[in-house]
Amino acid sequence: MTTNMIGLLGAGVLALGYLCLVHARESWGRSALKTGAVFILALMAALKMPLLAVALGLCALGDLALSRPGARAFLAGVASFAAGHLAYVWLFLSLPGSDPERLATAPMLWAVLLLFLIAIGMARMLARHAGEMRVAVLLYVPVIVAMALAGFTLPQPLIWGAAVMFMLSDMVLAVETFVLPPAHRARRLTAPTVWVLYWGAQALFFAVLLL
Repeated sequence: MTTNMIGLLGAGVLALGYLCLVHARESWGRSALKTGAVFILALMAALKMPLLAVALGLCALGDLALSRPGARAFLAGVASFAAGHLAYVWLFLSLPGSDPERLATAPMLWAVLLLFLIAIGMARMLARHAGEMRVAVLLYVPVIVAMALAGFTLPQPLIWGAAVMFMLSDMVLAVETFVLPPAHRARRLTAPTVWVLYWGAQALFFAVLLL
């Protein structure tokens, strides 16, 4: 078993631990599980693929911020994840095999058009419901789209899938944060769904690029 595989399994244990506590109260132990599940992947990537390590590390910082209470922590998390998405854009476009012209040819062209329609719907929803955070979260939408488009330039379907999972996790989190009332029953599903999609995307990026 390779070192990277061991690291992925260790990160998976922390991810599962956080999933069990996804509805628990904020605590530093809970934050450590959430952050560590991605930070371990960043550490493992540091020697072989520094740009991947930067992207994962920024996402881990975003996890730490979002695991803490308060609007300032939330905005810090949004900023960290935006930087993480941009790091993924840089990484994907720099990889051998990346071809932006792929986005303009069928069937990928239809996926790109669907992506833009989803992004427009997400932006309209956030414009109505995000309140004082409207500007910050609306600026975040094109960054998410850029990450997914950059992933689509690669010839690896698993990267496409991980990029879509990452985007979907952000969309579900936006609905949970800005649309659903605090006591809504759907929140029982939204939090674990966000975590499974999000951590699954990071693990898949790591596995495809390093294993």
